[in-house]
Order: sequence, then C-alpha cells, then structure tokens
Amino acid sequence: MEKFIYMDNSATTPVKKEVLEEMLPYFTEKYGNPSSIYSLGSQSKVAVEASREKIAKAIGANSREVFFTAGGSEADNWALKGVAFANRKKGNHIITSKIEHHGILHTCQYLEKQGFRVTYLDVDEYGIVDLNQLRESITDDTILISIMFANNEIGTIQPIKEIGEIAKEKGVYFHTDAVQAVGHIKIDVNELNIDILSMSAHKFYGPKGIGALYIRQGVKIDPLITGGGQERNRRAGTENVPGIVGMGKAIELAYENVDEHNERLISLREKLIDKVFKNIDHVRLNGHPTNRLPGNVNLCFEFIEGESLLLSLDMEGIAGSSGSACTSGTLDPSHVLLAIGLPHEIAHGSLRLTLGDFNTEEEVDYVVEKLIEIVSRLRAMSPLYEKIKEDK
Repeated sequence: MEKFIYMDNSATTPVKKEVLEEMLPYFTEKYGNPSSIYSLGSQSKVAVEASREKIAKAIGANSREVFFTAGGSEADNWALKGVAFANRKKGNHIITSKIEHHGILHTCQYLEKQGFRVTYLDVDEYGIVDLNQLRESITDDTILISIMFANNEIGTIQPIKEIGEIAKEKGVYFHTDAVQAVGHIKIDVNELNIDILSMSAHKFYGPKGIGALYIRQGVKIDPLITGGGQERNRRAGTENVPGIVGMGKAIELAYENVDEHNERLISLREKLIDKVFKNIDHVRLNGHPTNRLPGNVNLCFEFIEGESLLLSLDMEGIAGSSGSACTSGTLDPSHVLLAIGLPHEIAHGSLRLTLGDFNTEEEVDYVVEKLIEIVSRLRAMSPLYEKIKEDK
C-alpha cells in the first residue's frame, strides 16, 4: 500500500513525538514505584503529581480533584457505579441520554439489574438532548445526571452549561463523559457546573491505557477498584507512571494552541463536507451542522452498505470508521443514528471521518476523489439506486 491516510482520530490518535520523549525515561531510568519512599520512587511520585497539575489546570480544577484511571471506560464505570452505590440511601434514579457511549449505556444497564432506575432522554435530529424533558425527568430520588460533552459518532456538542445549571439547581450530581471533548474544546468545570468528568489520553495524542476522572471535592462516590491506598485511597493499583507523564504532556500540548488548531480543523472539515455534497447525491450529514467537534464528519450514503464503503476505502489506503471504534465489529446500525431518527437502511450506509493534527488539504482532496469513485461503483450494483435513476 503506497498511500496511507488516517481519518479516524476519534477512535484514537498517534502519540506525538514530544509526548513519547517525555515518557521514555520512566520505562528504563526513572522506573521507581511512586509509593516507595526512596529517591527512585520519589522521582516517579513527583512526575505523577506534575501531570496531575497539568490536567487539573486544563479543565479549571484543583489537582486534588483529579484521579488517574486506565482510560475513559473505567472512568465512566467509576462515575456511575461509584455515585450510584454511595448515594443509594438518598435515591436510585439516574438520567442519561440514548446516544451515550456504551461505556455509559452498558453501565446503566448493569445498574438497572442492581435495582436502580434509569431514564434515557430522547435527542432531536441533530443529537441534542431536550432540556425540558431533562427537567421533567428529575424526581426526588434522582442522584445523577450523566450526559456526554460531545458525541463520539456524530460530533454534536451538548448544551453542557445549561445541563449543569439544571443539575445544580435541583441538587443532583452532574457527570459528563468528555472523552471526545478534552484536548479539543476549552473546558472549565466550575463555569459549567460539572461535578464529575471522564477523559482519556489517547484521544488527544497521548498514550492508550491511561485516563482520568475529575471528582469535585465533596462529591460522595465509592471506589471502583479497591486493594491499595493509591490515588488518596480512591483507586487502587500501582500508577502507570509513563502513561500519566504522557497524558500530562499531551494535554499541555493540546491546549497550547487549541484555537488555532480548531480553526484549521474546521476549515478542513468544511472543505470535505462541501466537496462531498457537490459531487455525490443522496448523502446526509449527521449531527449538528456547526455545533460539532472541529474534526468530525459523519455522513450517510444512501443505497450502499457502510462496511463495503469502509473496506473499499481501506484498499485505497484510507482509514475511517462507521461509528464508535468500540462497536465497529458489529453489523448492527449505530444506536446513535437510530436515536436521531434515521431508518435502518440509511443508518447502515454511515461513514465517520475524523480529522486530526496531521491531516492536510491534499489528503482531503484525495479522500473525496476516492469517495466519488467508490460510491459510484457500489451504487452501480444496487438495484434500488438504478430504479431511483430510472424514475428521475
């Protein structure tokens, strides 16, 4: 394969060279356990706390409110299970949305089996939750609202500040899965009234296997993993020091020039969307047209299967996805696309292209050129599309 173009940055991002360089000494030279009292361990402890400070600064939090996890899924599980079991005497009702990541949805399903009640909010055609329905869903036994900051498939950004205000007014904890937002959108947990926030380093050019959970001071939450006194007795297990160091460096780099970075991504995103719509018919943009993640493009092409499209793109050296990387092995249509009202036959023809730091205008041109060829070829094999053309 001569050419390779990566446009699946919402699934994962490459580790930046500066991040890797920062991590390397903690594998072979500064390898001490942060819990050890001798100097080698102290070096690791200092590095861990320095990264904690960087992460806290990035979201407007206190460093004592940041706890390291093995990634976004663990952070989501901890947020929901931890709050649910710690506040069971107060209530057993949780509110979320129908388009959450499965890290949230599957955890909610687990909690329902444990006797908790979950309300799944509807979303509109763009994937935005109904704030009136949210208000009406809150009852005396509601203990947690969990709404993602930005959707991993269609890129829509939720009205987080308004949700936070409602939660604060009602005295309910507010958690947001911000895995897709951190490193790409400016976030201040105090301004937005966020009580708990999940993040994952590999979404902003850090290493895989490391994430964090922000927990506002005073939030009542049980540990998810027990067995040691690490993370101030909140999360047991020897810290992943190289990963933590990498996460700290990655988030620092991400917010150094986030406005300029986003401006460039939005320009590439709009170019890609515009060229697709000018050259391909029967195509739909999913998600909000403007209030979306800077690099997210989610399209549905009628009369073709998304899997065939992805395989054909891969043969041309282009990496994209049909939605969440966590569910890409299934042939079922995306729960997100069904929730925004798409019929199964259209949802099956979805393609998510997510742009990142290393994508160029030339790559956008090449991808659109190949999309035109592939869609035309696949539709030529579709009796339904041929019938549509004849009717015209």
